[in-house]
Amino acid sequence: MKFTLSWLKEHLETEASLAAILEGLTKVGLEVEGVEDPAEKLGAFRIARVLSAAPHPQADKLQVLSVDVGQGDPLQVVCGAPNARAGLVGVLGQPGDYVPGLDVTLKIAAIRGVESRGMMCSMRELELGESHDGIIELPADAPIGQVYVDWAGLADPVIDVAITPNRQDCMGLRGIARDLAAAGLGTLKSLNIPTIQGQGECPIEIRTDDPEGCPAFFGRVVKGVVNGDSPDWLARRLKAVGQRPISALVDITNYVMLDHGRPLHVYDLAKLTGPLVARKAKPGEQVLALNEKTYTLDETMTVIADAEGADDIGGIMGGEKSGVTGATRDVLIECAYFTPESIARTGQKLGVTSDARSRFERGVDPQFLGPGLAIATKLVMDICGGTPTQAVEAGTPPSGTKALRYDPALTEKLAGLAVEADRQRTILASLGFGIDAVWNVSVPSWRRDIDGPADLVEEVVRIIGIDNIPSTPLPRGEGVARPTATQAQMIERRARRTAAARGLNEAVTWSFISEAEAAPFGGGEWTLANPISEDLKVMRPSLLPGLIAAARRNADRGAGSIRLFEIGRRYLADRESLTLGLILAGDRLQRDWRTGRAQPFDAYDAKAEAVALLAAAGAPADRLQLFETVSEGVYHPGRSGSLRLGAKTVLAEFGELHPAIARAFDIEGSVVAAEIFLDAIPARRGGNDHMRDAYAPPALQAVRRDFAFLIAADKPGDELLRAVRGADKAAIVDAKLFDIFVGQGVAEGEKSVAIEVVLQPSEKSFTDAELQAISEKIVAAAAKVGARLRG
Repeated sequence: MKFTLSWLKEHLETEASLAAILEGLTKVGLEVEGVEDPAEKLGAFRIARVLSAAPHPQADKLQVLSVDVGQGDPLQVVCGAPNARAGLVGVLGQPGDYVPGLDVTLKIAAIRGVESRGMMCSMRELELGESHDGIIELPADAPIGQVYVDWAGLADPVIDVAITPNRQDCMGLRGIARDLAAAGLGTLKSLNIPTIQGQGECPIEIRTDDPEGCPAFFGRVVKGVVNGDSPDWLARRLKAVGQRPISALVDITNYVMLDHGRPLHVYDLAKLTGPLVARKAKPGEQVLALNEKTYTLDETMTVIADAEGADDIGGIMGGEKSGVTGATRDVLIECAYFTPESIARTGQKLGVTSDARSRFERGVDPQFLGPGLAIATKLVMDICGGTPTQAVEAGTPPSGTKALRYDPALTEKLAGLAVEADRQRTILASLGFGIDAVWNVSVPSWRRDIDGPADLVEEVVRIIGIDNIPSTPLPRGEGVARPTATQAQMIERRARRTAAARGLNEAVTWSFISEAEAAPFGGGEWTLANPISEDLKVMRPSLLPGLIAAARRNADRGAGSIRLFEIGRRYLADRESLTLGLILAGDRLQRDWRTGRAQPFDAYDAKAEAVALLAAAGAPADRLQLFETVSEGVYHPGRSGSLRLGAKTVLAEFGELHPAIARAFDIEGSVVAAEIFLDAIPARRGGNDHMRDAYAPPALQAVRRDFAFLIAADKPGDELLRAVRGADKAAIVDAKLFDIFVGQGVAEGEKSVAIEVVLQPSEKSFTDAELQAISEKIVAAAAKVGARLRG
């Protein structure tokens, strides 16, 4: 449903801005799909006068114009329009202006050897109409230099809203204005229903013989009309919302349909024979519709017919036979009510869509037949002239009203929103509902979608605003079990899910291993008195023996890249320890045409997996410290490390396997591993949390700054990173090392470490002075660990 802002204001008295109206539409459930503002699209085009027009020296059909645009010296413009001449006042586009109809941006150009500094535009080039026979001609007194859309009254935003199937009342602009008024964006203007004094009886019989499909058929004749072009205000409004002006009589019916959601139809009285009747179609009866297609009907469909046969498909599309033309002098205006079910069935069978069908099958206001006919008649008289006859009201439309009993407490009970009873009464009354002292509610005829008290609750809530409903957890019903997973179980679940998501395959290995397998890992503390076999005699002190054996078996069978993990228990002298072990063997990247060779796993791959799994399990990843100390004899010295919280709390060890262990387990190639000690992860504050943290993205864009520090070559980069992160905890949200350089320009025994720091403003953007202060804090913090800013 499209409408212009000025058109809306004919129903709504408001001072609200366009932005406030758009927000209000979405708030009440009318989603805004788009806004088109001609002032933005055509605001650069100005009214200009052609001072002179001379033949182009190189082209017979072109002229060289001198154009006054009211801004300095006249411009030279090459033009091929046949109506271009000296004295013409038109619309000029200058270099840099975008012409929507041509999808081009104007620039200074040479046309057949003559420079042109603009373009005199036609209606089609500005997307204001289909005329392209010549450039736009304006009155001689049009103000030179003024913006064209402002002078022409075209600076009127067009709003497009999506209407849900239950809101048939908003298929007309009147209903949309009513909703906005109820939402507090203005006052709904009173609707002026004209009183038409008909002269004489209607000269043609009107009746309905199909009370099921067409319960009511109202109409009247207007004699002596002149059917020409619509006045500018009407044509402009229709064109703005995508309707093509056809003729004044047809345009009036389209206007009333868009304005009030009330479809109508006009017949050329001279083309009708006998009475005009709403009846069921005869099997096989055909109608040539206004879309120039012929439709074959059946006995379930409603038609409007005269003595010679069906004229149109009732409620869906008119017919060519009785359509109005420029020669029409007497017209019959039809305003009928068609049942939604009948329209929907007919439309689906014929596969035809129309604006009338979309409204009738949702359900138009059955009590608006008389007012709709009067409004249309008055417009015909004002625009086309003529004398109306008395109206004929055949049949009886349904009342469309309902009576409901309502309790204001339902709003809080059903929607969780406490609204005072008087406020609810005001909202419902502003939407057209009648409410007596004891809350008996009468539903207006235009609200076919209201069936019960819950629908009234919805009306109140959408006007108050769904975003005002507090987030309240529902009470737990009887018999619904409460979460019972412990903190350790939740950590295990998160770690397992994350490991699988990162491409690791889960393995399940024996908790019993041989004494020889346990020896490199410190030996087994628990030995079975009655083992199944000598190879399953010791309870494992590490998960790595089983994973290494599994990796070897996979490698022996041709696996090129092995990624395994296991969650289980290690058996230590004083306790069982829940642990996640992982092993990466073979090639991280297979050889391909880009590299020419494979890339093996290294210790950094194991570290990356360990950090990611610790973060997923709930460990404070931003506070992890890297130590080189690991279990002796398990990992390769210098190619391994441990992740800790402080010096004593070890959360993980990682690195390349010690060559002695690789030989002992007879596994070749690059093998890296890690063990994550899940039971060492500190408990979260607040206990066992089963919900994700709410997603709260920052409102302002982050700022990134790079720093290069000189530091001792043997100083761990992690120590410098932690110092930088702690320089200003309120502003610094992340810091990462992205480059290490040793060589020319760096003194012996030192290295250059480059760090990217991410700063996140909270309430307002950083000023230059604030950024400078933060930078100084970073440099000072780095100095405390022996680093200095590189010059």
